[in-house]
Amino acid sequence: MSVRPGDDAQTILAQALAIAPAAETDRIVTALRQQLRGIRKRGLVLGLSGGIDSSVSVALAARAVGPQNVLCLFMPENDSDPESLRLGRLVAGTFGVEAIVEDIGPTLRAMGCYQRRDAFIRELVPEYGEGWASKIVIANALEHEGYNISSLVVQDPKGKQTKLRMPLPIYLGIVAATNMKQRTRKQIEYFHADRLNFAVLGTPNRLEYDQGFFVKNGDGAADVKPIAHLYKTQVYALAAYLGVPEEIRNRPPTTDTYSLAQTQEEFYFSLPYDRMDLCLCGLNNGVAAEVVGQAAGLDASQVERVWADIAAKRKATRYLHLRPQLVDEVEEVGT
Repeated sequence: MSVRPGDDAQTILAQALAIAPAAETDRIVTALRQQLRGIRKRGLVLGLSGGIDSSVSVALAARAVGPQNVLCLFMPENDSDPESLRLGRLVAGTFGVEAIVEDIGPTLRAMGCYQRRDAFIRELVPEYGEGWASKIVIANALEHEGYNISSLVVQDPKGKQTKLRMPLPIYLGIVAATNMKQRTRKQIEYFHADRLNFAVLGTPNRLEYDQGFFVKNGDGAADVKPIAHLYKTQVYALAAYLGVPEEIRNRPPTTDTYSLAQTQEEFYFSLPYDRMDLCLCGLNNGVAAEVVGQAAGLDASQVERVWADIAAKRKATRYLHLRPQLVDEVEEVGT
Protein backbone atom coordinates (compact mmCIF):
# COMPACT_ATOMS: atom_id res chain seq x y z
CA MET A 1 0.00 0.00 0.00
CA SER A 2 1.55 3.28 -1.12
CA VAL A 3 0.41 6.09 1.16
CA ARG A 4 1.95 9.49 1.79
CA PRO A 5 1.31 12.27 4.31
CA GLY A 6 -1.46 14.47 2.97
CA ASP A 7 -3.46 11.58 1.52
CA ASP A 8 -6.98 11.04 2.87
CA ALA A 9 -5.96 9.05 5.92
CA GLN A 10 -9.44 8.25 7.17
CA THR A 11 -10.54 6.89 3.79
CA ILE A 12 -7.35 4.93 3.19
CA LEU A 13 -7.36 3.09 6.50
CA ALA A 14 -11.13 2.64 6.46
CA GLN A 15 -10.77 0.90 3.10
CA ALA A 16 -7.96 -1.27 4.46
CA LEU A 17 -10.17 -2.38 7.35
CA ALA A 18 -13.35 -2.76 5.30
CA ILE A 19 -14.75 -6.23 4.64
CA ALA A 20 -17.73 -7.62 2.74
CA PRO A 21 -19.51 -9.33 5.67
CA ALA A 22 -21.53 -11.81 3.60
CA ALA A 23 -18.55 -12.95 1.55
CA GLU A 24 -16.28 -13.11 4.61
CA THR A 25 -18.85 -15.14 6.51
CA ASP A 26 -19.08 -17.63 3.63
CA ARG A 27 -15.28 -17.86 3.47
CA ILE A 28 -14.94 -18.56 7.20
CA VAL A 29 -17.80 -21.07 7.22
CA THR A 30 -16.28 -22.93 4.28
CA ALA A 31 -12.87 -22.99 5.96
CA LEU A 32 -14.36 -24.29 9.23
CA ARG A 33 -16.12 -27.13 7.45
CA GLN A 34 -12.94 -28.11 5.63
CA GLN A 35 -10.89 -27.94 8.81
CA LEU A 36 -13.33 -30.13 10.74
CA ARG A 37 -13.35 -32.71 7.97
CA GLY A 38 -9.56 -32.70 8.05
CA ILE A 39 -9.45 -33.49 11.78
CA ARG A 40 -12.54 -35.71 11.68
CA LYS A 41 -14.64 -33.76 14.16
CA ARG A 42 -18.38 -33.26 13.84
CA GLY A 43 -19.02 -30.14 15.87
CA LEU A 44 -17.59 -27.28 17.90
CA VAL A 45 -17.20 -26.42 21.59
CA LEU A 46 -16.34 -22.93 22.80
CA GLY A 47 -16.37 -20.80 25.89
CA LEU A 48 -19.00 -18.07 25.64
CA SER A 49 -18.19 -14.96 27.67
CA GLY A 50 -20.86 -12.58 26.41
CA GLY A 51 -18.17 -10.56 24.61
CA ILE A 52 -18.09 -9.65 20.95
CA ASP A 53 -15.46 -12.19 19.84
CA SER A 54 -17.06 -15.27 21.35
CA SER A 55 -20.51 -14.09 20.23
CA VAL A 56 -19.41 -13.77 16.60
CA SER A 57 -17.67 -17.13 16.88
CA VAL A 58 -20.91 -18.78 18.07
CA ALA A 59 -22.78 -17.33 15.10
CA LEU A 60 -20.12 -18.58 12.66
CA ALA A 61 -20.00 -22.00 14.30
CA ALA A 62 -23.78 -22.39 14.08
CA ARG A 63 -23.66 -21.57 10.38
CA ALA A 64 -20.79 -23.95 9.76
CA VAL A 65 -22.07 -27.08 11.51
CA GLY A 66 -25.63 -26.26 12.53
CA PRO A 67 -26.76 -25.06 15.98
CA GLN A 68 -27.33 -28.66 17.09
CA ASN A 69 -23.61 -29.36 16.71
CA VAL A 70 -22.39 -26.40 18.77
CA LEU A 71 -21.91 -26.50 22.53
CA CYS A 72 -21.26 -23.28 24.44
CA LEU A 73 -19.84 -23.23 27.94
CA PHE A 74 -20.37 -20.54 30.55
CA MET A 75 -17.50 -20.82 33.03
CA PRO A 76 -17.91 -18.21 35.77
CA GLU A 77 -15.70 -18.03 38.85
CA ASN A 78 -15.49 -15.96 42.02
CA ASP A 79 -14.33 -12.77 40.27
CA SER A 80 -16.65 -12.96 37.24
CA ASP A 81 -19.11 -10.20 36.41
CA PRO A 82 -22.66 -11.69 36.59
CA GLU A 83 -23.48 -9.60 33.52
CA SER A 84 -21.24 -11.87 31.42
CA LEU A 85 -23.42 -14.89 32.17
CA ARG A 86 -26.61 -12.99 31.37
CA LEU A 87 -25.24 -11.77 28.05
CA GLY A 88 -23.84 -15.19 27.21
CA ARG A 89 -27.27 -16.71 27.67
CA LEU A 90 -28.70 -14.02 25.41
CA VAL A 91 -26.25 -14.98 22.66
CA ALA A 92 -26.87 -18.72 23.04
CA GLY A 93 -30.60 -18.13 22.78
CA THR A 94 -30.20 -15.86 19.77
CA PHE A 95 -28.37 -18.54 17.77
CA GLY A 96 -30.21 -21.55 19.17
CA VAL A 97 -27.20 -23.40 20.55
CA GLU A 98 -26.95 -25.59 23.63
CA ALA A 99 -25.20 -23.99 26.60
CA ILE A 100 -23.95 -25.41 29.90
CA VAL A 101 -22.85 -23.60 33.06
CA GLU A 102 -19.60 -24.93 34.52
CA ASP A 103 -18.77 -22.97 37.68
CA ILE A 104 -14.97 -23.20 37.95
CA GLY A 105 -14.78 -21.27 41.23
CA PRO A 106 -14.61 -24.38 43.46
CA THR A 107 -11.91 -25.91 41.23
CA LEU A 108 -9.82 -22.75 41.35
CA ARG A 109 -10.24 -22.53 45.10
CA ALA A 110 -9.14 -26.15 45.49
CA MET A 111 -6.03 -25.51 43.38
CA GLY A 112 -5.18 -22.44 45.43
CA CYS A 113 -5.67 -19.90 42.65
CA TYR A 114 -7.15 -17.20 44.89
CA GLN A 115 -4.98 -18.06 47.88
CA ARG A 116 -1.76 -17.93 45.85
CA ARG A 117 -2.77 -14.64 44.20
CA ASP A 118 -3.71 -13.01 47.48
CA ALA A 119 -0.47 -14.14 49.11
CA PHE A 120 1.52 -12.25 46.49
CA ILE A 121 -0.70 -9.18 46.86
CA ARG A 122 -0.18 -9.23 50.64
CA GLU A 123 3.53 -8.84 50.10
CA LEU A 124 2.64 -5.28 49.02
CA VAL A 125 -0.60 -4.80 50.97
CA PRO A 126 -0.45 -6.90 54.17
CA GLU A 127 -4.07 -6.16 55.12
CA TYR A 128 -5.46 -7.41 51.77
CA GLY A 129 -8.19 -9.97 52.38
CA GLU A 130 -11.95 -10.44 52.61
CA GLY A 131 -13.87 -7.53 51.06
CA TRP A 132 -10.89 -6.26 49.07
CA ALA A 133 -10.60 -6.28 45.28
CA SER A 134 -7.75 -5.80 42.84
CA LYS A 135 -6.58 -5.59 39.24
CA ILE A 136 -3.36 -5.07 37.28
CA VAL A 137 -2.99 -2.01 35.05
CA ILE A 138 -0.27 -1.07 32.59
CA ALA A 139 1.35 2.30 31.98
CA ASN A 140 0.04 4.16 28.94
CA ALA A 141 2.46 3.69 26.03
CA LEU A 142 1.60 7.18 24.78
CA GLU A 143 2.91 8.75 27.96
CA HIS A 144 5.96 6.62 28.69
CA GLU A 145 8.87 5.59 26.53
CA GLY A 146 10.64 2.27 26.94
CA TYR A 147 9.19 -0.65 28.86
CA ASN A 148 5.57 -0.58 30.00
CA ILE A 149 5.44 -0.96 33.78
CA SER A 150 2.52 -2.78 35.37
CA SER A 151 0.98 -1.58 38.61
CA LEU A 152 -1.35 -3.17 41.12
CA VAL A 153 -4.60 -1.40 41.98
CA VAL A 154 -6.29 -2.50 45.20
CA GLN A 155 -9.62 -1.39 46.63
CA ASP A 156 -10.35 -1.70 50.33
CA PRO A 157 -13.79 -2.63 51.74
CA LYS A 158 -14.70 1.07 52.00
CA GLY A 159 -14.06 1.64 48.29
CA LYS A 160 -10.74 3.46 48.52
CA GLN A 161 -8.36 2.56 45.69
CA THR A 162 -4.56 2.59 45.86
CA LYS A 163 -2.14 2.11 42.98
CA LEU A 164 1.25 0.52 43.69
CA ARG A 165 4.30 -0.35 41.64
CA MET A 166 5.03 -4.07 41.68
CA PRO A 167 8.41 -5.75 41.86
CA LEU A 168 8.72 -8.29 39.05
CA PRO A 169 8.38 -11.42 41.28
CA ILE A 170 5.05 -10.15 42.64
CA TYR A 171 3.75 -9.30 39.17
CA LEU A 172 4.75 -12.73 37.85
CA GLY A 173 3.20 -14.46 40.86
CA ILE A 174 -0.15 -12.70 40.51
CA VAL A 175 -0.28 -13.38 36.77
CA ALA A 176 0.75 -17.02 37.23
CA ALA A 177 -2.05 -17.59 39.73
CA THR A 178 -4.58 -15.75 37.59
CA ASN A 179 -3.64 -17.78 34.51
CA MET A 180 -5.09 -20.81 36.29
CA LYS A 181 -8.50 -19.42 35.31
CA GLN A 182 -7.91 -19.61 31.56
CA ARG A 183 -6.21 -23.00 31.79
CA THR A 184 -9.03 -24.46 33.87
CA ARG A 185 -11.62 -23.21 31.40
CA LYS A 186 -9.73 -24.83 28.54
CA GLN A 187 -9.57 -28.13 30.42
CA ILE A 188 -13.36 -28.07 30.71
CA GLU A 189 -13.74 -27.24 27.01
CA TYR A 190 -11.60 -30.20 26.01
CA PHE A 191 -13.54 -32.53 28.33
CA HIS A 192 -16.75 -31.73 26.49
CA ALA A 193 -15.02 -31.77 23.10
CA ASP A 194 -13.59 -35.23 23.78
CA ARG A 195 -16.89 -36.72 24.92
CA LEU A 196 -18.74 -35.34 21.87
CA ASN A 197 -15.98 -35.79 19.26
CA PHE A 198 -16.13 -32.01 18.70
CA ALA A 199 -13.28 -29.58 18.09
CA VAL A 200 -12.45 -26.69 20.42
CA LEU A 201 -12.93 -23.28 18.86
CA GLY A 202 -10.67 -20.41 19.97
CA THR A 203 -11.95 -16.86 19.78
CA PRO A 204 -8.99 -14.43 19.49
CA ASN A 205 -9.24 -11.59 17.00
CA ARG A 206 -6.21 -10.39 15.06
CA LEU A 207 -5.20 -7.76 17.59
CA GLU A 208 -5.20 -10.30 20.43
CA TYR A 209 -3.51 -13.00 18.35
CA ASP A 210 -0.81 -10.67 17.03
CA GLN A 211 -0.05 -9.15 20.42
CA GLY A 212 -0.05 -12.35 22.46
CA PHE A 213 -3.10 -11.40 24.49
CA PHE A 214 -3.79 -14.96 25.57
CA VAL A 215 -2.52 -17.59 27.99
CA LYS A 216 -0.45 -20.45 26.60
CA ASN A 217 -2.34 -23.73 27.05
CA GLY A 218 -5.20 -21.60 28.32
CA ASP A 219 -7.37 -19.46 26.06
CA GLY A 220 -4.57 -19.76 23.49
CA ALA A 221 -5.26 -23.49 23.07
CA ALA A 222 -7.75 -24.49 20.37
CA ASP A 223 -8.21 -26.68 17.30
CA VAL A 224 -9.55 -23.86 15.12
CA LYS A 225 -9.37 -20.06 15.40
CA PRO A 226 -11.75 -18.70 12.76
CA ILE A 227 -11.48 -14.95 13.48
CA ALA A 228 -7.75 -14.65 14.25
CA HIS A 229 -7.19 -12.94 10.88
CA LEU A 230 -9.81 -10.25 11.55
CA TYR A 231 -9.11 -6.88 13.13
CA LYS A 232 -11.49 -6.09 15.99
CA THR A 233 -13.22 -3.48 13.81
CA GLN A 234 -13.94 -6.21 11.27
CA VAL A 235 -15.28 -8.49 14.00
CA TYR A 236 -17.80 -5.79 14.88
CA ALA A 237 -18.81 -5.53 11.21
CA LEU A 238 -19.44 -9.28 11.13
CA ALA A 239 -21.37 -9.05 14.40
CA ALA A 240 -23.85 -6.61 12.89
CA TYR A 241 -24.26 -8.76 9.79
CA LEU A 242 -24.69 -12.00 11.74
CA GLY A 243 -27.29 -10.57 14.10
CA VAL A 244 -25.32 -10.49 17.34
CA PRO A 245 -27.56 -8.64 19.82
CA GLU A 246 -27.00 -4.89 19.90
CA GLU A 247 -26.43 -4.99 23.65
CA ILE A 248 -23.35 -7.14 23.05
CA ARG A 249 -22.11 -4.92 20.22
CA ASN A 250 -22.37 -1.85 22.45
CA ARG A 251 -20.59 -3.41 25.44
CA PRO A 252 -17.01 -2.14 25.99
CA PRO A 253 -14.43 -4.97 25.77
CA THR A 254 -13.31 -6.14 29.21
CA THR A 255 -11.01 -8.84 30.57
CA ASP A 256 -13.52 -10.09 33.22
CA THR A 257 -10.57 -11.73 34.97
CA TYR A 258 -9.80 -9.60 38.03
CA SER A 259 -12.11 -8.71 40.90
CA LEU A 260 -12.05 -5.01 39.94
CA ALA A 261 -13.59 -4.00 36.62
CA GLN A 262 -10.86 -3.74 34.03
CA THR A 263 -10.77 -2.62 30.40
CA GLN A 264 -8.48 -4.33 27.90
CA GLU A 265 -6.47 -1.16 27.32
CA GLU A 266 -5.95 -0.77 31.08
CA PHE A 267 -4.45 -4.24 31.22
CA TYR A 268 -2.67 -4.68 27.90
CA PHE A 269 -3.29 -2.44 24.92
CA SER A 270 -2.11 1.13 24.40
CA LEU A 271 -5.43 2.42 23.07
CA PRO A 272 -9.08 1.45 22.65
CA TYR A 273 -9.52 -1.28 20.03
CA ASP A 274 -10.64 0.98 17.17
CA ARG A 275 -7.53 3.18 17.40
CA MET A 276 -5.31 0.15 18.00
CA ASP A 277 -6.71 -1.36 14.80
CA LEU A 278 -5.78 1.77 12.87
CA CYS A 279 -2.24 1.72 14.25
CA LEU A 280 -1.75 -2.01 13.69
CA CYS A 281 -3.26 -1.90 10.21
CA GLY A 282 -1.11 1.09 9.32
CA LEU A 283 2.02 -0.64 10.57
CA ASN A 284 1.18 -3.87 8.75
CA ASN A 285 0.58 -2.02 5.49
CA GLY A 286 3.48 0.42 5.57
CA VAL A 287 1.34 3.53 6.09
CA ALA A 288 3.29 6.57 7.28
CA ALA A 289 2.97 7.48 10.96
CA GLU A 290 1.64 10.93 10.04
CA VAL A 291 -1.17 9.36 8.01
CA VAL A 292 -2.08 6.88 10.74
CA GLY A 293 -2.06 9.73 13.24
CA GLN A 294 -4.54 11.71 11.17
CA ALA A 295 -6.95 8.78 11.20
CA ALA A 296 -6.43 7.84 14.86
CA GLY A 297 -6.35 11.32 16.36
CA LEU A 298 -2.68 11.06 17.33
CA ASP A 299 0.48 12.86 16.35
CA ALA A 300 3.24 11.02 14.52
CA SER A 301 5.38 10.61 17.64
CA GLN A 302 2.48 8.98 19.50
CA VAL A 303 1.93 6.57 16.63
CA GLU A 304 5.62 5.68 16.71
CA ARG A 305 5.30 4.91 20.43
CA VAL A 306 2.33 2.64 19.80
CA TRP A 307 4.29 0.89 17.03
CA ALA A 308 7.21 0.42 19.39
CA ASP A 309 4.84 -1.11 21.94
CA ILE A 310 3.41 -3.44 19.28
CA ALA A 311 6.92 -4.55 18.31
CA ALA A 312 7.87 -5.11 21.95
CA LYS A 313 4.79 -7.24 22.63
CA ARG A 314 5.41 -9.28 19.48
CA LYS A 315 8.94 -10.01 20.68
CA ALA A 316 7.96 -10.74 24.29
CA THR A 317 5.08 -13.07 23.38
CA ARG A 318 6.58 -14.87 20.41
CA TYR A 319 7.02 -18.02 22.50
CA LEU A 320 3.24 -18.19 22.96
CA HIS A 321 2.89 -19.04 19.26
CA LEU A 322 5.62 -21.68 19.21
CA ARG A 323 4.97 -25.40 19.28
CA PRO A 324 7.10 -27.43 21.70
CA GLN A 325 10.75 -27.27 20.74
CA LEU A 326 12.41 -30.57 19.76
CA VAL A 327 16.07 -31.49 19.49
CA ASP A 328 15.36 -33.27 16.18
CA GLU A 329 12.27 -33.10 13.98
CA VAL A 330 10.19 -36.26 13.96
CA GLU A 331 9.42 -36.26 10.25
CA GLU A 332 7.05 -39.21 10.38
CA VAL A 333 4.38 -37.25 12.28
CA GLY A 334 4.78 -33.90 10.51
CA THR A 335 4.49 -30.50 12.17
